[in-house]
Amino acid sequence: MDLDRSCLDLMIRLLELDQDRGGVASVECNLQFSAREIAKMKEKIRKLCDTVHNKHLDLENITTGHLAMETLLSLTSKRAGDWFKEELRLLGGLDHIVDKVKECVDNLSQEVDKEKLVSSLWGAERCLRVLESVTVHNSENQGYLIAYKDSSLIVSSAKALNRCEQMIQRYSRELNSDCTAVGKAVEDCMKAVIGVLLNLTHDNEWGSTKTGEQEDLIMTALNCVLKVPQLFPQERRFDIRVLLFLQREQAAILAEAQTDDLIKEAPKPALDQSGEWQETGGEIQWVAKDNNNDSGKDDGKKKEKEEEDEELDLNKALQHAGKHMEDSIVASYTALLLGCLCQGSPMNVTTVRENLPKGDFSIMTEMLKKFLNFMNLTCDIGTAGQKSVSRIIDYLEHC
Repeated sequence: MDLDRSCLDLMIRLLELDQDRGGVASVECNLQFSAREIAKMKEKIRKLCDTVHNKHLDLENITTGHLAMETLLSLTSKRAGDWFKEELRLLGGLDHIVDKVKECVDNLSQEVDKEKLVSSLWGAERCLRVLESVTVHNSENQGYLIAYKDSSLIVSSAKALNRCEQMIQRYSRELNSDCTAVGKAVEDCMKAVIGVLLNLTHDNEWGSTKTGEQEDLIMTALNCVLKVPQLFPQERRFDIRVLLFLQREQAAILAEAQTDDLIKEAPKPALDQSGEWQETGGEIQWVAKDNNNDSGKDDGKKKEKEEEDEELDLNKALQHAGKHMEDSIVASYTALLLGCLCQGSPMNVTTVRENLPKGDFSIMTEMLKKFLNFMNLTCDIGTAGQKSVSRIIDYLEHC
């Protein structure tokens, strides 16, 4: 269906009607029909719901508000144009979505019922995805959401990130195959939370200040950077690493006065035994370890020889280039984060310098310059990200 202002207005009116009746506005409350007619309508609604394959619909608890919210979330995820972003705010749609986020996050502490826990995680994630979409390059929506109910969205997002960081260690799909449903839901919710926080803090002093005020958020984010990626499935680690580094960079800029404590008290990351970072030709690359045992050396050499004789096809070349690009981006964000933590902190400068291969910042500045060149090729000149990287390069070169 084509979505217009009148459809959006109808959905929001239905949400408000549901709230006015205390959240129990069912078909029976809204319309005066016989029990038989009501049963027929419910059955027709169930059949319609079955055709859309929406796993989030609670067919046993069909209310006007429930259907309106599901419709709103489904449509906004696909039709978040500029006009829609504005109308969603003006008509009060953002209010309902933020309130739904708070409701879902408040339920994350109840882990006894895993089915309800997954439902709350999914509910929060879907709402956050919509809010992430409508705040991209939209300062009006960003400002509105920062202010709404004394920064309710930021408070809920900080709380959700903390809960997800705790749960991912218990429900990691990488460590426990029995935790597939919960682990996947935690991963998706965590990524959505970080996406929203990035939009509200990027080049926004007000949003950054409000976010930085949240209790334990800075240490939670740092803990996420160092530990969480190892708990994600291999194919999802790059995305979460980049998101976490971006969010951590924002927090580091905000907390310059606290950066000494951040490095001193930083939690130790889980060791990844699959390889190690090595300096090669002025770049930092992830080099996988050889896991062949002594008894399999001959077979390993034979296999290696066969692989060397094979012609490297296009798919292998693309995979190698993609992996190298991912490693380079992770290394660049690592250097950027360390540079942010070093600003205005002689103690951190000394600590970082002592742990660098050559005892100076040249390896970091070289990586950041390559990253900046890449950004110049792919982004408009003079963006906030480019200015941030340039500032860190200049600082490290004069350290």
